[in-house]
Amino acid sequence: MKTRFILLAALIFSMNSLFAQNARFTFSGVIEFEKSINQHAALKKSLAGGSMLGGSFDDFKKSIPQFKILKSTLTFSENKTFFKPVAEENSRGMFGPSGEQPNVTYTDLNTNTFTTEKTFFEETFLVKDSTRKINWKLTSEMRTIAGYECRRANAVIMDSVYVVAFYTDKIPVSGGPESFTGLPGMILGVALPHDNTTWFAKTVADKSIPAAEIKPPVKGKSTDNKGVLEALTKLKSRWGKHMDSLIKMMLL
Repeated sequence: MKTRFILLAALIFSMNSLFAQNARFTFSGVIEFEKSINQHAALKKSLAGGSMLGGSFDDFKKSIPQFKILKSTLTFSENKTFFKPVAEENSRGMFGPSGEQPNVTYTDLNTNTFTTEKTFFEETFLVKDSTRKINWKLTSEMRTIAGYECRRANAVIMDSVYVVAFYTDKIPVSGGPESFTGLPGMILGVALPHDNTTWFAKTVADKSIPAAEIKPPVKGKSTDNKGVLEALTKLKSRWGKHMDSLIKMMLL
C-alpha cells in the first residue's frame, strides 16, 4: 500500500513538472489592441440623457455607429514597451480629440519611467515622467483574451476614474495599453465603465524583438505630467466641462 502511494505521488509530481515545462510563456512580441468607444452612450451622457435634443435625439443617434473602433499595437521586450495607435482613414469621431488616440507611449518598466508623445489641437507635447502608481485590487474573476487566461483587477485612477483590467501571468511583463501598468503580468484588457471605453487585445504575436529596437518618441515640446495638466486646465477654463473627457484621455 505504501509503495502504491509513493508511485502515485511520483506520478502526480511528474505530471505537474511536465505541465510546468509545457506552459506557454511569452517574453517579447507584438500585441494588437482594439479600443472601442460606445458613442451612443457617450452622446447620451454628454447631452444630459438626450433631453437637450428632445425628440430628435433618437434620430440623431441612428445617424452614427454605436461603436467607434480604433486600433493600436503594443511592442514589448525585456521590460520595455511601446504603445502606438494605428493610423486609420476618417479616424476623427464626433467627440473630436476625446474620441481618438492621442498618445504614443514608451515605458521602461525597469526604471518605472515613461516618455509619451501627446497631440491635441495640432500641438504636440513630449512628456517624460514616472509611471503612474496604481493601487490594483486583484479578484478571482477570469476570462480568456487573445488565447490567454486573464485575471481581473480593479482600481481607481486620477481620483475618480474607475478601471477594470485583465492581465495574464503567461506574459511576465507588467505593461499594458496606454499607461496602464503595475500588475503581475501583461494587461490584455482594460475597461473604463463610466467612460464607455475599452481596450482589448485581439492578437498576440510571440516573436523575438531586440530591446534596442524599442525606442521612445522624440517629437514635441518637452514637459512632464504637471505641465500637460496645466495646459489642459487652461483649455478647460475656456471650454468648460466639455473638456473633461478630453483631459481623461490625454492623461491616460
